Amino acid sequence: MTWANAVRPLRNRNFAWYFASRFVNTLGNMMASIALAFAVLDITDSPAALGQVLAAHTIPMVALLLYGGVIADRFPRTLVLQFSNFASAISQGAIALLVLGGHAEIWMLVVLSIVHGAVSGIGFPAMASVLPQLVPREHLQPANALISLTRNGMAVLGPTIGALLVVTVGAGWALAVDAATWLLAALLLLPVTLPPKQPDKERPDTIRELREGWTFFWSVPWLWAVVVGFGVLNLIHAGAWTTLGPAVADDTIGRQAWGLVLSAEAVGLLVTTVVLLRVRLERPLLLGMIGVSMMAPPMLVLGASPHLVGLVVAAFISGAGTEVFGMGWNLAMQENIEDRMLSRAYSYDALGSFVAIPVGQLAFGPLALAFGFRPVLVAAAIAYVAVVALVLCSRSVRTLPRRTDSESDTVAAPAAGA
Repeated sequence: MTWANAVRPLRNRNFAWYFASRFVNTLGNMMASIALAFAVLDITDSPAALGQVLAAHTIPMVALLLYGGVIADRFPRTLVLQFSNFASAISQGAIALLVLGGHAEIWMLVVLSIVHGAVSGIGFPAMASVLPQLVPREHLQPANALISLTRNGMAVLGPTIGALLVVTVGAGWALAVDAATWLLAALLLLPVTLPPKQPDKERPDTIRELREGWTFFWSVPWLWAVVVGFGVLNLIHAGAWTTLGPAVADDTIGRQAWGLVLSAEAVGLLVTTVVLLRVRLERPLLLGMIGVSMMAPPMLVLGASPHLVGLVVAAFISGAGTEVFGMGWNLAMQENIEDRMLSRAYSYDALGSFVAIPVGQLAFGPLALAFGFRPVLVAAAIAYVAVVALVLCSRSVRTLPRRTDSESDTVAAPAAGA
């Protein structure tokens, strides 16, 4: 693949506007994640409280994912994204004002995180599935890589900038920037026009559409095998890395150093994205699962010997592996599932992958207090690798090929009511 072909999707007007929207939104989000964590720790020095705020976002998001998938398969996906972005701007703006004004309490952040999580659940399936409507199939890998390049490039700077804002002017300003980017992201989607939806021959029926999506989900072995595995993997990662990580860093390497670690992870993502702009990814799920196993070393280092250099190296490798999986998973979904079912497939994917995240967010704080932070992190790293190995026992995961030639290769949805 030449560099000219790698950037060809940007010549597509619809993709260019969508790309710009994702760019500004990602910049804010990368700063907000670290800012919110330390905003909570400033209010109450408790990883359990941080877990509660994170879970308050995750639980309603997971609860509404399936409904979001039905909505995204029924209505224009950019319209669904605009609604989600506008609502997110309001909720994040309220959090920023409370933090900046010094009036924030944990219960307030929990309530606003519930709102933000709900609108994220509605918008996620549309965001995940819109790309095949913006570019031809042969441009899916470079288009996915360009989106990843934006996300990962901003992730290099975002955590470090967010950490600098936290230690200088406070967490509220990073959260305020995030709110502004949600609003701008919604406005940048206005010029995007999508092909008209094929009219449903039957009257819209949410229960029927959900049942159809469920039947399809369980009819594709590689789909449910990876999703079930990620239900456990995300539980471990959310509890060990996202919840315990900032608390351990606060007591060892420091807040600004933690920002550098997260930026190193983003550099790994970014470098791998550039490689994937040129290199065709074969066996997307086999390579993807091997890549995602690299998320275990940072947890192991954090638990066994939390030194900055070791964490930076491990985080870089983790980021590289994560990007291989992200690309492989999106290509597997977008090339093998027909468009009318894609949002619902992504919604069941997200539901299964995210449903246990609140368990990790809520449980790992008490586990660390009971057994010690470092032993829990080491055990989490070992369990993570074991789960990846179990997923790779599925032949359909190991052997799934690329599909680029014709739509006949896509997996069709079963008949309604099947």
